[in-house]
Amino acid sequence: MKDKELRQQKTGKARLTLLDSLRGAALLSMILYHGTWDLVYMAGVRIPWYNALPGYLWQQSICMTFILLSGCCAALAGDPRRLLRRGLIVSACGILVTAVTLLVLPEDRVIFGVLTLIGACMLLVGAVRCVVKHPADPVVGLILSAAAFLLFRHVNSGCLLLGIFDRGIRIPLPAGLYRGWFMTFLGFPMPGFWSTDYFSLLPWLAWFLCGYFLRGILKRAGIEEKLQLEVPGLAWMGRHSLPIYLAHQPVLYLLLMLAGKV
Repeated sequence: MKDKELRQQKTGKARLTLLDSLRGAALLSMILYHGTWDLVYMAGVRIPWYNALPGYLWQQSICMTFILLSGCCAALAGDPRRLLRRGLIVSACGILVTAVTLLVLPEDRVIFGVLTLIGACMLLVGAVRCVVKHPADPVVGLILSAAAFLLFRHVNSGCLLLGIFDRGIRIPLPAGLYRGWFMTFLGFPMPGFWSTDYFSLLPWLAWFLCGYFLRGILKRAGIEEKLQLEVPGLAWMGRHSLPIYLAHQPVLYLLLMLAGKV
């Protein structure tokens, strides 16, 4: 019995370190991306590709990886109350980021940023898990979540999309939906709304759920026990992703100041 428990502990640790390594890699990519943003918009360095398709794909790869991994980690929380506590902490950090940017850099304010989104997703999933003791089949859940993500992918721009890869039938949504702060948080930005980091509940909750159900599929298939990978530096960053996220922009800004670029 002890040997079995020891093997379970080892496989659980390997699984977590794999997620930590992937999250650390995404975090490093994000720091480089934001460092490039600072060079372009604060230091005035001309980098043409940054505002073109390559820069967009880079940004999307970072946010989609972070949100997907957050969904995977949410599925690891055995007690939903633990997920609720984590959601409150992340949400509070999101509010902190908003407050600081509004006070210090209002022209680059962050309202409804990625931390606010991830915190809200954790709270919603945690609340549902407190009520629903038997979650949906992970395969069905992944299919429905992926379909919802594709459907609502362009809701910020005023339409639904029946298709894939930005190709298909676009269905315009009523302009009346795009009013007020609550609707902006949901995914219907009101006129004049501006944020340098805007991640609304739609469509990104669906992508978070893709990660949640993906972990269930990997567990059912017994695949996650075979995915044993730890890159020490990246795994460390992944385990401390929240404080690193909060600190990286002030550090980058300080470096620009020391270099005389701002």
